[in-house]
Amino acid sequence: MGEPTGNGLGWSVELCGGTHVRRTGDIGLVSIVAESAVGAGVRRIEALTGKAARHRGNTNVAIVDAAAGLLRSGSHEVLDRISALQENLKKIERELTDARKKLALGGGAGSGASASADENVNGVTYVGRTVEGIPARDVKGLVDTEKKRIGSGVVTVVLKGDDGKGTVAIGVTDDLTARYAAGNLIKLATAALGGQGGGGRPDMAQGGGPDGGKAAEAIAAVRAAL
Repeated sequence: MGEPTGNGLGWSVELCGGTHVRRTGDIGLVSIVAESAVGAGVRRIEALTGKAARHRGNTNVAIVDAAAGLLRSGSHEVLDRISALQENLKKIERELTDARKKLALGGGAGSGASASADENVNGVTYVGRTVEGIPARDVKGLVDTEKKRIGSGVVTVVLKGDDGKGTVAIGVTDDLTARYAAGNLIKLATAALGGQGGGGRPDMAQGGGPDGGKAAEAIAAVRAAL
């Protein structure tokens, strides 16, 4: 920046972006759009200048104004409104997940769940049931709920997915993990579903297979192992 002096340099040589201008005024407005690392101690800054920077600024203002209109708030309230909506959405998702679990475990009409009673197998309380219409990620939660309910025992929950596949989770209460490891039992259940393997901790394991229609067989396989 500036006219060359006796040493061949201008007033400032701290920054070079690769594109040269005759004077700093030619740059005009600078709008930084990205910043990243390109090596040890080296950062890259990407920016728009001049008319492009002004256009970006105008576009961003228009987006904020549009968002404020949808949120029915002032532009300065947009972030607070979005944050509040996100928190509300998380609350609704938690409530929906809890409702799905209760419906699945209730075994009522339209729940798509088996309503089998607790069994005593070789002196161990065993719960085996099938569910439908819930996300696969919720299966472990159902197992945890049943483990807490029975206090001591083994729980097998098999989800028959809409795609025909099966997801199975097995839980073993802490007092029985030395006798029955969930990681071993899950292999029997997944095999019944036409799958292989599965894994997890001694107290909780999950796996799956292509044939969700064999849910009863998977539950029976674990029962037989007990």
